[in-house]
Amino acid sequence: MPLALLALAISAYAIGTTEFVVVGLLSTVAADLGVSLPLAGMVVSVYALGVTVGAPVLTALTGRWPRKPLLLGLMGLFVAGNLLAGVSPNYETLLVARVLSAFAHGVFFSVGATIAADLVPSDRRASAIALMFSGLTIAIVTGVPMGTWIGQHYGWRATFLAVSALGLVGALGVAALVPRRLGRPPASGLAQQARVLAEPRLLLAFAITALGYGGTFVAFTFLTPILETITGFSADTVSLVLVLYGAAIAVGNMLGGRVANRQPVRALAWLFALQALVLFVFALTAASKPAALVTLAAMGVLAFANVPGLQLYVVQLAQRHAPGAVDVASALNIAAFNLGIAAGAFFGGRVVASPLGLGATPWVGGLFVLGGLGLTLWSGALDRRARHRLCPA
Repeated sequence: MPLALLALAISAYAIGTTEFVVVGLLSTVAADLGVSLPLAGMVVSVYALGVTVGAPVLTALTGRWPRKPLLLGLMGLFVAGNLLAGVSPNYETLLVARVLSAFAHGVFFSVGATIAADLVPSDRRASAIALMFSGLTIAIVTGVPMGTWIGQHYGWRATFLAVSALGLVGALGVAALVPRRLGRPPASGLAQQARVLAEPRLLLAFAITALGYGGTFVAFTFLTPILETITGFSADTVSLVLVLYGAAIAVGNMLGGRVANRQPVRALAWLFALQALVLFVFALTAASKPAALVTLAAMGVLAFANVPGLQLYVVQLAQRHAPGAVDVASALNIAAFNLGIAAGAFFGGRVVASPLGLGATPWVGGLFVLGGLGLTLWSGALDRRARHRLCPA
């Protein structure tokens, strides 16, 4: 594998860390800026919304730009956004900083995947893309706990300054290692994206992604306050618990890919049912340290296990219903993942601010996931009906 892929993976690691590290710093940010937990949770929502809107729109607008300069510009924007977060004097400035970083995030993964594939022979493209995205997975396992620890001991701003330094390392790696001459795929304009969004079956799949994946974030966004105030863990212990959760996510992502290879709809139905069950159970076990750890490990395995199946199912549907726009449908499903994160964090904040309180976020998230399960069963029924029309016997 070319060394340029290492530069892309380091950049992906920095981006993945900045996306999720706020979860570990939520209590610290809220206390320092003098805002409520629901308002602090909006820092997660705003970032995810920035990716949701920025990824398809900015990818379309920059489709004709040279790839390497575009990638360097994106990393420059990412570093600037995190530097601004690292010196933010108030809540409003932090929100602006998060939006800047989010815009870089969405286009980076869209462009970076095509560059990674272009760096290797055709029979190794999937491995090259997986290597680049491994930076995102490793960020959840190590970057988020480390960033949380830094924020708890040196202030949350220090975490964002550290992430900006990491982004600078990735940018320097891109400048030194990524070749200047790169293939440029045909640009997907906004009109083509609108045509995909007009296809009912794909809209249903995007809704499954947003509800089924985003439901976990109703609770996950406020995981640190839950562990500190309900479970009774110290701030230092929470960092270790996040390592456990990140490792469980990595395991779940691998297992999810295996079980969804042949029949993604059936796999998604089972995964969503188990995910909802675990969220309901976590609402009961959060007050017990041993039981909470066991439940949290199961929650981590299931939280990202649905990702490969959701992406595969959208690609399969696009091949049948929008064969000329499979890549566009895949990119819009990435936007749907982030829309789910934004919605989960937003509604989680509303639950925390309501009489239900912090302890209700897991079971409310479970209801979201059950919604995703219902839509999955409906979509599967539509698939069977379509197959029956083609082969009535």
